Amino acid sequence: MRRALILVRRRAISAVPVLLIVVVATFLLLEAAPGDAVDAYLLSAGGGDAALAAGLRAQYGLDQSLLSRLLLYMAALGRLDLGWSVAFERPVLALIAERLPTTLLLMGSATALSFGLGSLFGVVAGSRPGSFRDRALSIGALTLYAIPGFWLGLVLVLVFSVSLRWLPIAGIETIASGKHGLARAADIARHLALPVVALGVIYLALFLRVMRSAMAEVWRQDFVLAARAKGLTRRRIVWRHVVRAALLPLVTVLGLQSAGMLGGSVVIESVFAIPGFGRLAQEAVAGRDAPLLIGIILTSAVLVILVNLAVDLLYAVLDPRIGASEASS
Repeated sequence: MRRALILVRRRAISAVPVLLIVVVATFLLLEAAPGDAVDAYLLSAGGGDAALAAGLRAQYGLDQSLLSRLLLYMAALGRLDLGWSVAFERPVLALIAERLPTTLLLMGSATALSFGLGSLFGVVAGSRPGSFRDRALSIGALTLYAIPGFWLGLVLVLVFSVSLRWLPIAGIETIASGKHGLARAADIARHLALPVVALGVIYLALFLRVMRSAMAEVWRQDFVLAARAKGLTRRRIVWRHVVRAALLPLVTVLGLQSAGMLGGSVVIESVFAIPGFGRLAQEAVAGRDAPLLIGIILTSAVLVILVNLAVDLLYAVLDPRIGASEASS
């Protein structure tokens, strides 16, 4: 418990400068981009004169200097205020709180699918490196990894929604269905089936390859030879020794791919019209809504930091030497 608290404290301290750099860099990059939210609004409204544009910029505070706006935004962040969305005319924090749970549900389901099945198939392939099932699973993983996620999503919609009519085409749940409890949960599960498969299958192939390669490396370690010399069965060696040692690189990839899966949700949510965090980012870019986009990027950075913290804690569970070295240093 003490080691876990030390890890959490150190990661929290190191996260502060990271988040500051993310906020400042994002703010400056968005300021360097041509146009702003007023330009996007006038374009969607069919145009407007210079007086209207100047009045809107004064209303939204866009007429102030770059340094003034940056300092005001940093001060608002200190009060946990992410600002006001110009495109949606709502607080940014409220928009993120409304959309983020949907994306977390999508990402969590896709991660559980890809990590669970990928590691399981990786164990099957890596238990006997060079065998027929190892080669078959490796070829299948490479094939899946080469398929773009958006293309797979469109194919799944065409087959299971348009042709077979088994699953809904888009959305997170049936509009105005009036369902509650288990009935609503089942409806959401039907809507998320195709997006979860489209997002998770590619990472499933990646986890399979990593687990298989890690197990093939562990088989050559001395402790495995010692276990064989003791007369342990192959099944026991695989599940009690080889798999545990091979999980460390798999967990590393899981932490690294968290950001990639969050970015991939933008495409998947657009294909399946899911009102989630990724689609909100697309709408913020289309509306040139700088406060909303900064809030989305900052929230994404926090999520990635939390996932990597969970990976560090899992490291300490899988290999106590890692947690002990962190605690003593």
